[in-house]
Amino acid sequence: MIFGMTTFTFVHVVISLVGIASGLVVLFGLLTGKWLDGWTALFSAGHRGDQPDRFGFPFDHLLPSHVVGIISLVVLAGAAAARYGFHLAGRGGGLRGGRRVSLYLNVFVLIVQLS
Repeated sequence: MIFGMTTFTFVHVVISLVGIASGLVVLFGLLTGKWLDGWTALFSAGHRGDQPDRFGFPFDHLLPSHVVGIISLVVLAGAAAARYGFHLAGRGGGLRGGRRVSLYLNVFVLIVQLS
């Protein structure tokens, strides 16, 4: 146990915090008009990495955290399609919006779990 958490929980928390921290850097880049491809890749990996393991925790029924996880996965899939599938055809607004929503949802979950 690390800091009173199981190894699985600790790894999930670390991946989530890496995703949130790199997401804040990416958001700053989006606001200043810079793409920051390396940070974007880290952000995407962090958010994609922590989404599936949310469903690895034991549960009896569908919880609000699962719904947020599902929404976040759908948003990330849309952002990935905009970036890699459509090569930012148009203005890339779907990509920017998808990243912001995904970051918002993960920060939301962080705040809920801290309270």
